[in-house]
Amino acid sequence: MAFVAMLGSIVRDGSLCVIDASGEAHHIGDGSAPKATLRLTSKLSEYTLALNPALSVGEAYMDGRLVIEDGSLYDFLDVVARNFGPAGQHPWLVFLKRLRRGLKQSNPMGRAQRNVAHHYDLSPEFYDIFLDQDRQYSCAYFKSMDETLDAAQENKKRHIAAKLCLDRPGLRVLDIGSGWGGMALYLAETFGADVTGVTLSKEQHSYSLRRAADSPASKRVRFELQDYRELEGPFDRIVSVGMFEHVGKKNYLEFFARLRALLTEDGIALVHSIGYADAPGPINPFIRKYVFPGADLPSMSEVFGAAEPNGLFVTDLEILRLHYAETLRRWRERFTARSAEVIARYDERFLRMWEFYLVLSEIGFRQRTNIVFQMQLARRIDAVPTTRDYMTDAERRLEKADKQSNDSGC
Repeated sequence: MAFVAMLGSIVRDGSLCVIDASGEAHHIGDGSAPKATLRLTSKLSEYTLALNPALSVGEAYMDGRLVIEDGSLYDFLDVVARNFGPAGQHPWLVFLKRLRRGLKQSNPMGRAQRNVAHHYDLSPEFYDIFLDQDRQYSCAYFKSMDETLDAAQENKKRHIAAKLCLDRPGLRVLDIGSGWGGMALYLAETFGADVTGVTLSKEQHSYSLRRAADSPASKRVRFELQDYRELEGPFDRIVSVGMFEHVGKKNYLEFFARLRALLTEDGIALVHSIGYADAPGPINPFIRKYVFPGADLPSMSEVFGAAEPNGLFVTDLEILRLHYAETLRRWRERFTARSAEVIARYDERFLRMWEFYLVLSEIGFRQRTNIVFQMQLARRIDAVPTTRDYMTDAERRLEKADKQSNDSGC
C-alpha cells in the first residue's frame, strides 16, 4: 500500500499501526512511544493519501476516511513530524515540497476581504469556546508555562506595548488587523493613545464597535471596516498582530512600502507574525484550502528582503519559539472540552477540520520550523533608544500597575 510504504520510509522513532480497508494491520516504527493506531475506511484512500499527504491526510481525517482508533490525532501527527527530517523524507515528498516552494499567494483588496470573511466571520460565539476573555487570536506570551491563557495574553499586550515606546499621551496609533479590538482598546485605555483599528471582518468590526462604545477611552478609539492600503496617515505608531500572515508573499513589498508611507518621520512600527525559521516555502495546503485561504508564512529572509528596499530600519527582532505551541495547546484543550457545542453549532466534519488545524499548528511549533517573530521598524535609525532597557522597564511598570489594580479590586 503506497501510504503505508511512505510512512515506513519516514518513521523510525515512535510507532504507528495502520489498519487498511480490508482489516489488515501494518506496523511501522520501533515500538516506542508516542503510539497511534489509525484505520482507513476507504480502499481508495490507501492510495490517494500518498498523492499529496500534506493535503489529503487532513481531508481524510475531516471526512472520516481516516479514523484514530488508539492514541490520538496528536500522537499520529507527532510521530510523523518528529521523524520528518531531511534524512527521513520519501523522495515523492521531497518532489512535492520543491514543486510547492515557488507558490506565492497574492491578495488584492477584493480577494483579501473574501479570504478574511471565510475564517473570521464565523459565529462570534464560536471563538468564545476556545479563546481568552479578550478574544486575542494570536500567540500569547508565557512568562512561565503554568500561566493561564488569559494571563499570558495580557503579558503579550504589555510586551508589545513596551516595544511601541508609547512615551506620551495622544500618540496616533494604527492597529492593522485589529481583530476583536483588544489591543487597540488596551493602548487607548492604558496609554491615552488615539487609536484607529482596521479590519476586513464584518463580525470583528461590529463587535469592536460595541466594545469601543463601552470603553472609558471611547473618544480616542475607532474601528474601521477598511483595507490598510486605503488609509492615509500619518501615524506615530503602527502595530500589526497576526495579520502579516494574510498579506501574501506577492504583497510583502507593498505592505512595507505602505507601512513606511503611513509612519511619521520619527514613528515606530511593530509587526507580530508567524513565520518559518528555515528557507522560504508555502503554507500547509490543508490550512490554506480549508482554514485560512490566501494565507502565507514568511521566512525571515523574505521579511528582511521586503523591509530593506522600502527604507525601513529593523530596530529590533525577537523570535518567540514555544509560546505559540503553548497557546495552541490551551486552545485545543478548550476546543475539545466543548466539542459538543461545536457539533451543535456546525457539524462533526467542521469539528474534525478545526481539530486537525489546531493539532497540526501546535506540532508545527514543537517539531517543525514554525516560529513567531516580533519585528520593530522605524524610518529613522535613532527613533528608538540605543539599548533595549526601555522595553524591560516599561513592561515591568505595566505589570506592577496591573497587579496593583487587580489587588485593589479596580
